[in-house]
Amino acid sequence: MALQLNEANFQSEVIDSDVPVLVDFWAEWCGPCKMIGPVIDQVAEEIGDAAKVGKVNVDEARDLAVKYNVKSIPLLLFFKGGEVKDQIVGAAVTKEQLAEKLKSLA
Repeated sequence: MALQLNEANFQSEVIDSDVPVLVDFWAEWCGPCKMIGPVIDQVAEEIGDAAKVGKVNVDEARDLAVKYNVKSIPLLLFFKGGEVKDQIVGAAVTKEQLAEKLKSLA
């Protein structure tokens, strides 16, 4: 299961992480977000300690959504060393593609 990220734990879980982090910006009312949600959870379970996977509910963590300029969801940001290294907008992505992108950042 993916980490539930918010303003309180984002710094420690994402920015200060020693491993790459995939962050899914989503909302309860977003249909495509609901489609990719289970895929995000599968990646979180299968990636092990090689990376972290987390979710940010944009309705509950508006400051993070503003900070990362979230204009369309789902938005997947790939972090390494506290910086955004890549992104995917939308739900047209497979579990394998996400895992491969995370591994390439390791």
